[in-house]
Amino acid sequence: MFSSLLNTELVYDPPWERETLDSRVSSIQGERPRVAWLYEKPDTSTYRYRVFNMVESLRADRHGRTSATWFQLKDIPALLPQLAEIDTLVIARVRYDADVARLIATARSHGVRILFDCDDLVFDTRYVHLILDTLAQGKSHEDLDWWFAYIGRIEATAKLCDGGITTNECLAERMEEVVRGPVCIVPNFLNRLQQQVSDHLLAAKRIRQYASDGPLTIGYFSGTPSHKQDFEIVIKSVCRILDRHPDVRFRIVGFMDDIGELAQYSGRVDRLPLHDWMNLQRLIAEVEVNIAPLQENVFTNCKSELKFFEAAAVGTWTVATPTVPFSKAMAGEYAGRLCAAHDWDTGLEEAIRLVRDRSQYASVAEANADFVRRQYGWDRFADAIVEATLPYE
Repeated sequence: MFSSLLNTELVYDPPWERETLDSRVSSIQGERPRVAWLYEKPDTSTYRYRVFNMVESLRADRHGRTSATWFQLKDIPALLPQLAEIDTLVIARVRYDADVARLIATARSHGVRILFDCDDLVFDTRYVHLILDTLAQGKSHEDLDWWFAYIGRIEATAKLCDGGITTNECLAERMEEVVRGPVCIVPNFLNRLQQQVSDHLLAAKRIRQYASDGPLTIGYFSGTPSHKQDFEIVIKSVCRILDRHPDVRFRIVGFMDDIGELAQYSGRVDRLPLHDWMNLQRLIAEVEVNIAPLQENVFTNCKSELKFFEAAAVGTWTVATPTVPFSKAMAGEYAGRLCAAHDWDTGLEEAIRLVRDRSQYASVAEANADFVRRQYGWDRFADAIVEATLPYE
């Protein structure tokens, strides 16, 4: 455990709340090609990674190739008059309704290129039952009505788009079956503030020479209760680790009401509520080992590798299920440990041995953090975003 790395909880001030509608409209005026993103309402998950981070990257592009901005559904009346000035409209995980249909029709009449963006397999109703099984959701008539409506409306929007942008090859293959044209890949990546906070946390560990000031702690940062079945993959292994290593603790951050057999170790299990994304980096930095268990199926293979790079950015070792995105991101010899469902005992034991070798742990932590800055840094994707949104420029 690396406690009090920053001596205080970070003050969360969402950067997107500082932008007024007028400032966002004015930011796409000028001679450069103009790209606008549309999302339902800003949040700290999909909006942050698929809209805010994209816009931030283009605005900071040292070549100044595009103007970029974003809108939410309630801004559509202000967006409609601007469509004649926009080159590309990226619609990110937006459910179809009359306003969205009007926006798309008006954009098309002005020759605007319309793209669909999504980082989850939630745009094709053929996968509803797989999603319900994976997320341990109910299957009553009411449940099915909600899920088919939710995914069906996103699918209806996607089918009106000229192409797509998504996070990995697996998801791109599925998206190509829904949208009208080609799909480009732009991975999820850090934003500037997230990277700055991570760098500060890593520097604090470096100053301490990676010497912990508390019990070795394994962390699970679930986020939502829909990961219950993912967590069940690793519960027995974690219990055995706690049996074999009395000095090890376990941290759960997020909504996880049922912790199963782990309840018998409640005195060594720290349970924290869901935190904002800046303080989440702080909580991840405080543990030595981050785990990311997932079921293995089409839906989870379409998930991004963000659980790896969020942890690596703050010098925390990750043990994860070998989904396609995790396997690609963690391909390096010391990039983390991939664990099939039967292999978690071994993977966690190896992680504990690594942590106890402080010199080796520091070495791989620094190497992983450097890798993430190069591969997922906030200023590394302008070229890919320009290519995806303005392919003829």
